[in-house]
Amino acid sequence: MSEDRFIFEPLGRQPNRAAFSCGQEELDRYLRERAGQDQRRNVAACFVLVDRDEQALVGYYTLSAATIVATDLPDDFARRLPRYPNLPAILLGRFAVDSRYQGQRFAQRLLMDALLRAREAATQVAAVAVIVDAKDEAVASFYERYGFARLRDLPLRLFLPMATIHGLLAGRR
Repeated sequence: MSEDRFIFEPLGRQPNRAAFSCGQEELDRYLRERAGQDQRRNVAACFVLVDRDEQALVGYYTLSAATIVATDLPDDFARRLPRYPNLPAILLGRFAVDSRYQGQRFAQRLLMDALLRAREAATQVAAVAVIVDAKDEAVASFYERYGFARLRDLPLRLFLPMATIHGLLAGRR
């Protein structure tokens, strides 16, 4: 696999968006029908991984601004932060890999790109963490493999502190 074959880019007029199928109709429909609108309205920024050889979308994810309720954070993390009721975060919203590319570590590549962009964004607009809302336990386990922790009383909402992201991505870009 040539590294030049796969590139990340903002959602635009990529070929074959309609052919994207990850196995979850809600995520497929979002990419086809709403992602562009959300991007134009500044609700979510959508990034895609493109397979240039196949002219196909490998996967996509969205990022947007969010807040975390401070009392939802674990005490050991929250005690190091100011005592504000809400804290700034970056939401990793939609996240999907086309079924033709599943099982080939593309989810990891998408996640690392998302965390890299979140880290860069946090240099311009403050964020204490990246948060995700896992659809189920299997998805939550995927995020936990990369250091995400569950929020108190919200078992499918996970967070990854920005300091941890800096360590994870040390030496990238």
